[in-house]
Amino acid sequence: MASRSSSAEGAGRTLPVNLKLITVLSIDGGGIRGIIPATILAFLEAKLQELDGPDARIADYFDVVAGTSTGGLLTAMLTAPDTNERPLFAAKDLARFYIQHSPKIFRQKNAMGSKLVGKLRMACGPKYDGKYLHAQLRRLLGNMRLDRTLTNVVIPTFDIAYMQPMIFSSFELKHRPSTNALLSDICMSTSAAPTYFPPHYFQTRDENGRRKAFNLVDGGIAANNPTLCAMGQVSKDIILADDDFFPVMPADYGKFMVISLGCGSNRNRRYCAKAAARWGVFSWLFKDGSAPIIDMFNSASADMVDIHLCVLFRALRSSENYLRIQYDQLTGSAGSIDDSSKKNMDRLVRIGNKLLDMNVSRVDLETGRNVEVPGAGTNAERLAKFARQLSDERRRRRQNELIMNSEQVFQIQHQAWYYGGDA
Repeated sequence: MASRSSSAEGAGRTLPVNLKLITVLSIDGGGIRGIIPATILAFLEAKLQELDGPDARIADYFDVVAGTSTGGLLTAMLTAPDTNERPLFAAKDLARFYIQHSPKIFRQKNAMGSKLVGKLRMACGPKYDGKYLHAQLRRLLGNMRLDRTLTNVVIPTFDIAYMQPMIFSSFELKHRPSTNALLSDICMSTSAAPTYFPPHYFQTRDENGRRKAFNLVDGGIAANNPTLCAMGQVSKDIILADDDFFPVMPADYGKFMVISLGCGSNRNRRYCAKAAARWGVFSWLFKDGSAPIIDMFNSASADMVDIHLCVLFRALRSSENYLRIQYDQLTGSAGSIDDSSKKNMDRLVRIGNKLLDMNVSRVDLETGRNVEVPGAGTNAERLAKFARQLSDERRRRRQNELIMNSEQVFQIQHQAWYYGGDA
């Protein structure tokens, strides 16, 4: 793992012999719909607290936390340290943060022609200036950089100057020190959804004072579901001989335990080729309160990753190690990425809670809909099972570390005795 300091309680530094599973948490992009995975995370952390006490936090249990766009914000909130080197936010406070600040991030107009005005504004420039979001991120994250997170993080963005993905990863820091950017800049970049927020520009300097410029937009363009990005970063780190993951082979995905959380989608919103054949640029960007082209890109990106991982884990006979939680029946305003009305946000919280009671499901390739996995139980039941596994893995690692520390102390004492003085 990344060679940096981490919380004493965190999962971010593990001795090689102690590692049995590589634990990954991944959170999709989806704007205001980040309330849905926030609600799921609150449930998971509560289960971990039932097992290990009220101070347990998500970052204590995952070797990697990955997030795109709104998922990147959640990732930072879960892994950035406070003054006591503990996570800034408990998971139960995530949805509350969205509910408190989203009306100012996505400031809505109440005028009769607000929708038309919004469309015209988006045709001429971004719908929102992002100033309030940027101010909050600066306030929360201050001068904290990527190397300060309490466990490894992976946050995708897209660099429009180079027309390629730019992934901010704890694993890359020792090879690419110029990517050690402010967490606030990374969060602003991964959430800069085209047509909604302006692209974000910033510079970093490496240890030799050389500057590197970044011209970034929403990570959803590269990977709206960042799960494969996270797993790929781990594999790359193994290939480059990081000792922390040495016992695991680069493609040994059977050793991964993955929880992937979506922000919801709307499978009922479908389009006819004959009708779409008459669409111009405006219709592809603005149609019935949504942006069809952006919705299609994000949905396709997220589903392709899910489909690939379902096949991969099944082929490795380790399907129990992969859990994807996604709601595919969003309708009306719930499918919007920026409807910050209290009514809609309350609805998203209810959807998150409803999703916990729904059965574990997978994407059906023919229909595109989620279908229940026979005998898998509910999402809440599977999360509770994962919580037990996460707790057991953390406890096992800590016990092994105590044994190794005791052996090291014994060796030092033995050397001191043998040589008749201090070793």
